[in-house]
Amino acid sequence: MSTIPPLNALLDLPLVNLPSGKGPLSGKTLAVKDIFDVAGMVTGCGNPQKASESPAATTTAPAVQSLLDAGAHFIGKTQTDEFAFSLMGQNAHFAHPVNPAAPDRVTGGSSSGSVSAVAGGLATIAVGSDTGGSIRAPASFCGLTGLRTSHGRISLEGAAPLAHSLDTFGWFARDIALYETIGEVVLGPDSHDFNLTRPLFIPLLEHLLMGEAEDAAYRKMYASVCAHLGQARSARQPTASMDDLYLCFREVQGFEVWSAYGPWISKKDRDLGPGVKERFEYSSRINRETYQAQMRRRELFRSELSDLLRDDGVMILPTVPGAAPLANTPFEDLQAYRERMLHLLCLSPLSGFPQITIPLGEVHGAPFGISLLGPKGSDRALIRLGRTILDASNKAS
Repeated sequence: MSTIPPLNALLDLPLVNLPSGKGPLSGKTLAVKDIFDVAGMVTGCGNPQKASESPAATTTAPAVQSLLDAGAHFIGKTQTDEFAFSLMGQNAHFAHPVNPAAPDRVTGGSSSGSVSAVAGGLATIAVGSDTGGSIRAPASFCGLTGLRTSHGRISLEGAAPLAHSLDTFGWFARDIALYETIGEVVLGPDSHDFNLTRPLFIPLLEHLLMGEAEDAAYRKMYASVCAHLGQARSARQPTASMDDLYLCFREVQGFEVWSAYGPWISKKDRDLGPGVKERFEYSSRINRETYQAQMRRRELFRSELSDLLRDDGVMILPTVPGAAPLANTPFEDLQAYRERMLHLLCLSPLSGFPQITIPLGEVHGAPFGISLLGPKGSDRALIRLGRTILDASNKAS
């Protein structure tokens, strides 16, 4: 008789008792990524030295508190990639979280423990964050819905920063109806009634898919989306190339990351894991002049995307290039996949606009999601649209 491997999703820490209110999330369990403050617990950020040097938080992050006030019951903290500065879910200091939907593949990160906890049924709701893709990629890899929220819409008070102009709050839930309810709690109403009825696509983005199997799986998902929205129109390319936008993302993120953690890292050897160590070293070499130039490039891209979407446009695109990589993939190959993945994932953080991935497909026997990117502030409308498409797809199957 086979046994299910431990998920390695929740951190082995003494549990604190947090009071819950009564509301739409009553009866739901909540796990929290270990970059968010929880009163009475240390915020470790996936690094043992950071955890050992940090005092316990005295208050809970407001966004997390709003879920508790709405009735959710706290069950523990979840593993995160080191300083949330990775996308694969493999923290060198901990046993890696397991992808319940494809146990031989990575979960994705940095919200690795949160996605594993929800996909594996340990928690009904789990809080995560998305800077470069840490909600969207794990959601696609593990067969869940995942929204990267409009930048600044949900408070990140009480959260350890990675890159302040890119960081966003996010969450996982297995049921899209529950996902929408959580959105009501943490997002409040959209600024106005977005009517996302004008589908668009950028052909170049689809060239980032890994191969023929991924292309076929994506075509099937794309057809399901267009069955609801109508045929999408090819949109003009941004002025900057995808390589330029990826570099823009890397250098903006890197400068802000080093501003946040450089002084602490520079004090002594912090025993950073592979990949994370090299990314911090890269970040340390980005100067303010480069950062300011890339912020100007970013502003042009944001303006172009805003003009393209207006209030009714929705961009259809692959969330990631394919299924989650196998957990035993060589390090260099994981880094190559990560770079390819960020070419797709960087558009939402650079613009600050919301993007939702919905679990419509699979490839190589593993989950594979498709994304919808909407105008800034259209978060609730995107969730509603995603739910409509998922419900229609489930009925058809």
